Amino acid sequence: MKRIEVKIDGKPYPCMPTMGAALRFQEETGHDITEMDAKSVTDTVTYLWCCVKAGCAREHVDFDLSLMDFADNIDMEQIKRWAEAASSGQIAEAEDEKKSESPS
Repeated sequence: MKRIEVKIDGKPYPCMPTMGAALRFQEETGHDITEMDAKSVTDTVTYLWCCVKAGCAREHVDFDLSLMDFADNIDMEQIKRWAEAASSGQIAEAEDEKKSESPS
């Protein structure tokens, strides 16, 4: 799982797309992560917050920002960087998976 950091007020927080992040997203939005609207700023910010909460829980890092406090402290440039890092990580992980599945 790719570890990405998101900085809030200069402090880095781990951000991981765990199963806990998916469950948190469903609790917050009422819909499954597979139904996420990639063009929705609300869904995107909510999922990012869920990934940060999940990463912090996994690494035992204190993170007590509410979704609204988180949204107030993050900007579109940070979201763009996160999305790029997340998608490049997914591509790299998919390529690694294909390599490990192919016969040598």
